[in-house]
Amino acid sequence: MKRNLLILALIVVVVVGFAAAYLLLTPEDRRDSAGMGETAGGGATLPAVLGYAEGEEIRFVHPEASAPEIAEMLTGMMGSPVLVVPALAEAPASMLANVYVFANGIEGAGPLGFQPDVFDHPPGSDGYSPLRALNRVSWTDPENARELRAAAEVQEAEARGEVTIEQPGVVVNMPLLTWPGGER
Repeated sequence: MKRNLLILALIVVVVVGFAAAYLLLTPEDRRDSAGMGETAGGGATLPAVLGYAEGEEIRFVHPEASAPEIAEMLTGMMGSPVLVVPALAEAPASMLANVYVFANGIEGAGPLGFQPDVFDHPPGSDGYSPLRALNRVSWTDPENARELRAAAEVQEAEARGEVTIEQPGVVVNMPLLTWPGGER
């Protein structure tokens, strides 16, 4: 019980620290030359990433990951350091929402070189959390892949046997900057 409370406290400190740093910035400082990156004190940039939620384009950042190999891959992809926080993987399932990352199919801007990530539970919906359990999606027949833009579409494709979903136990802190009907 004490360990779970310690993990929860660590996660809260990370999320609150990120939110506090964000709130100290002026709106002008929050935007990079593309209009969506986030700057922190000293000029460091947290680049915004394109994804989908509920069928719409969203933007998000991913400042921390529980697995070193995921943090390294995201750092290389974005050119901005992604910190390794192993304790994120110990967060209880009740604190996690999902992100679906595509391992094959349509080529695109996703972290594995395929379509952008798909999120369930955007801010304002039951189950929202910036902490995301990574779900690796693979098309059973990549030649018949199509772009999926909602968690419900991913789940329907799985039910039809079009995709398989693996859960490697990785958690990534992925606060959304924009979402259907809102933005920070």
